[in-house]
Amino acid sequence: MEKKKDVIRATDEEAIRLAKTLLREARHGALGVLDPETGAPMVSRAGVATDMDGTPLILISLLASHTRALLADPRCSLLLGEAGKGDPLAHPRVSIACRATKLERGSAEELRARRRYLNRNPKAKLYVDLGDFSFFRLEAEGASLNVGFGTAYLLTPADLLTQSPALAALAENEQGALDHMNSDHVDAIAVYARHFAKEKGDGWSVIGFDPDGMDIAACDRVRRVFFPQPLTEAGELRKVLVAMARTGRGE
Repeated sequence: MEKKKDVIRATDEEAIRLAKTLLREARHGALGVLDPETGAPMVSRAGVATDMDGTPLILISLLASHTRALLADPRCSLLLGEAGKGDPLAHPRVSIACRATKLERGSAEELRARRRYLNRNPKAKLYVDLGDFSFFRLEAEGASLNVGFGTAYLLTPADLLTQSPALAALAENEQGALDHMNSDHVDAIAVYARHFAKEKGDGWSVIGFDPDGMDIAACDRVRRVFFPQPLTEAGELRKVLVAMARTGRGE
């Protein structure tokens, strides 16, 4: 008898980078929770951003049924990935098993989540301060990456998330670096978009830095640009950005 082909592939660097790209580029996702009354699964759409280490962040209303479900049982899942043209099942997506943690309003974690979320989803400024909205971190416990028919990978939290000694200092200095780049170095951001993200057009801005790379956006498009090497300290950021701009210009 012919041996059945295993659709789960050995996780490699290419799969990890694709999963991180799907995670970092997402602005929304399908959130799966468990109904506290029936135990049945239910799914809704939620706006998404990422914390500095890649942990998904959501901003949801306490009036929503999925919020009440998370408060009763923090187990949940998050599906990320745009369908694109043609067969939606032929496009990559990542499903993350998570445990939700509500962030205390005004805490350092909540303020960082707010800043990073609004950089990614600026229209949320219309309701972020309403009393019934709260931020949640979705702590990853594992993930499944599906690249298309017959091609899937299982990922651990260590595969999906970013661990670096630069995390804390970079988080502290991130907004200043973003403001500086978007005010004084729009030309360099255009180079990153064109050379590294293979994107055309103008109007790109940087909306997030982390030790692995940066997220850039133009209107509703978000693209991930990885650094040549992960940062080991926050002070390396400027040197890396300058070097990438020179590379993109062919200098």
